[in-house]
Amino acid sequence: MDMPRYRAWLDAQGLPPFDAIVPEDVEPAIRELLDSLRTRVAELERLECPSFASFVEPLEELRHRLARAWSPVSHLNGVRNSEPLRAAYNACLPLLSDFQTDLAQSEALYRNYLRVAETEGERLSGPQRRVLELALREFRLAGVALDSERKRRFKEVMAELARLGAKFEENVLDATRAWQYAVHDVTELAGLNDAIVARAARNAREAGRDGWLLKLDQPTYAAVMTDAHSRELRRAFYEAWLTRASDRGPFAGQWDNAPVIERILALRHEAARLLGFRRFGELALARRMARDPDEVLQFLGRLSGAARAAALRELAELERFAGARLEPWDVLFQAERLQRSRYSVSQEELRPYFPLPRVLAGLFDTAERLFGLRIEERRDAPVWHEDARYYEIRAADGQPIGSFYLDPYARADKRSGAWMDECIGAKAIGGREVRPVAYLVCNFLPPARGNDGQERPALLTHDDVVTLFHEFGHGLHHLLTQVAYPSIAGINGVAWDAVELPSQFLENFAWHPEVIAGMAAHWQTGEPLPETIRAQLIATQKFHAGLAMARQLEFALFDFRLHAEYDPASGGRVAQILDEVRREVAVIEPPEWNRFAQSFSHIFAGGYAAGYYSYKWAEVLAADAFAAFEERGVFDPVTAARFRRAILETGGSRDAAEAFVEFRGRPPDVDALLRHHGIAA
Repeated sequence: MDMPRYRAWLDAQGLPPFDAIVPEDVEPAIRELLDSLRTRVAELERLECPSFASFVEPLEELRHRLARAWSPVSHLNGVRNSEPLRAAYNACLPLLSDFQTDLAQSEALYRNYLRVAETEGERLSGPQRRVLELALREFRLAGVALDSERKRRFKEVMAELARLGAKFEENVLDATRAWQYAVHDVTELAGLNDAIVARAARNAREAGRDGWLLKLDQPTYAAVMTDAHSRELRRAFYEAWLTRASDRGPFAGQWDNAPVIERILALRHEAARLLGFRRFGELALARRMARDPDEVLQFLGRLSGAARAAALRELAELERFAGARLEPWDVLFQAERLQRSRYSVSQEELRPYFPLPRVLAGLFDTAERLFGLRIEERRDAPVWHEDARYYEIRAADGQPIGSFYLDPYARADKRSGAWMDECIGAKAIGGREVRPVAYLVCNFLPPARGNDGQERPALLTHDDVVTLFHEFGHGLHHLLTQVAYPSIAGINGVAWDAVELPSQFLENFAWHPEVIAGMAAHWQTGEPLPETIRAQLIATQKFHAGLAMARQLEFALFDFRLHAEYDPASGGRVAQILDEVRREVAVIEPPEWNRFAQSFSHIFAGGYAAGYYSYKWAEVLAADAFAAFEERGVFDPVTAARFRRAILETGGSRDAAEAFVEFRGRPPDVDALLRHHGIAA
């Protein structure tokens, strides 16, 4: 009998064979895998004398097996989306949710974990005790103690939430892909860089049309908002972007996420109540550094007071510079002009000095200087698209550490944003070691042929450079782990409000004079970025820090209040809470038709529900951690070794607060973040 063709990827021991993943095979493959895993779980449930080796380690292996099989499917759904793959992905979500909930609600498994903790706890290593601690916590947070009816309902809620999160992201993607803006007079494109204009011309040719066709991908949106001279064009893009998947804008009601949001909020609240929490905000904090909602709100309030005062000053100055009251679609454009007049530098003018190959070389050199790493590209690895590349990381002595994929460019079938995700998790159990593999995904402008007909590499803004460093910081957290157990290796098991520490920490090196000098050179001439321009670029790091922080705090407060105040009797009150938060924090008043929440994928389709504050929480940790490097020299090997050992290598094997204190010698200083941005406390 022939083996099913999906065996090629389902049983893959090395890198995923992406070309072997066929949409129609996904559901039967995952069903078969889950059936085999359930059989193994039943065996483990019946163990009479469970030990860490005979019980916990097999479950770690089992979860690793499932994650490894599902990871490439989930990844392809984000970077090579198609209707058949989307259907297969969505069909598997309830299957996976049911399996995970069944595991976490198994009283037999829970009792066996307790038995291992009681009989072996004192003899186990610190990481092994941490595996038990987090596993027992997850059992409680999945409702292992609930009666059968409540367990059944909790399982239904989790499955529906998985489907709704996918639906939310699909609506955003479909609304983004559907919109386009036709231009017939080239003067309307004044201010936009050559790559954007050339891409728009190619879009028009491919559509069989004259002129230029602008699409709503992230690089184009960012370029229009900061550089387009045409106010009409900026307003059109602003409206299209901020009304995606809503009841307003160009596709009003076609992919409206409002009912999806209401249902998600209701189900999250119900899940929290089933587990004995008053609201979802309290449930979310059970896995965080922050102890309770009041601590989060006080933290955000402390930052928002200082940030808003600075933001008001910055906006007043910007409107004086512009000579008029500014609408939201004017702010970034005028800010770019003000920054250029003050520092004689602009993001678009810097692009020729940041070709992606040189930026990558500078990034890799930074990792080598800090942590003694060697990073080399390999051309023989399977990839999902010709844009994707594959790299191996080795120690200074040549020993392999892990590897990662980089998919840098925006495409129509790829979701927007930038992220790092696990391709293969680290594992070292029973003498068998699996080295970690990561996905690093961005949405930069791809290489293009210029107006002079010359092919040029992808040219990045400095904002893009910072994004790349950020995601690589996440990647190092995943790849440098020294933890043997998948559930606490890399970013797994790390408190969600600490998981951004490595990424935000590494951003600082994208601003360091030595790093910029090493990677910034003109793509045609090789001429280094002039020292005066480099100094001006670095000076822009604190430009409009108040406005930027106020915007992030607006997102964070909205998210947390939405989940901490939900009442079934009044519903989500999404617009009301957002308006209240904006009156408290924001300084730029959006139009009535702004529907930002309907595309806020971080909290409705990602892992940041009641956790968007984590960016600022972790930024405090990152600012304070980087201050330690500044005190000793940013490439000080002793400080870097201590950071690697305490933060990057430990994953979730210890409490995040304890790990930070080990590195810094004290708890984090909140004012470090304000000082870092030049904002008075």
